[in-house]
Amino acid sequence: MTPSSVLLNLALSFAGLSALCLAMDRHHRAIFHGAPSRKRARALRWTGWCGIAVSFAAAVITADWNFGPVQWLGSLTGAALMLVGLVSYRPGWVRPAAVLALPLAAVAAFLA
Repeated sequence: MTPSSVLLNLALSFAGLSALCLAMDRHHRAIFHGAPSRKRARALRWTGWCGIAVSFAAAVITADWNFGPVQWLGSLTGAALMLVGLVSYRPGWVRPAAVLALPLAAVAAFLA
């Protein structure tokens, strides 16, 4: 387990959970000041679940099957806690943070 693999999983988990968060009417209204269309909500849900699946794959690839799922669950939990804090106190920062998580994940993947 390297710090870059943990950062990779954390960033991918955060981006995926952020997309799932933005698919919900309440959070979408708080951030974008309007409800999402059905098409947009479906796309955000699909993107979120794909992000979580990619995070799981990255965890298994970087830490093998022995520790990968454990690392993935820890990263998912940490990302969820960060997202809850952002949605609660700074909802406007969710979208920029999720967008920033993707290049951060790319750099971490390069280092892993």
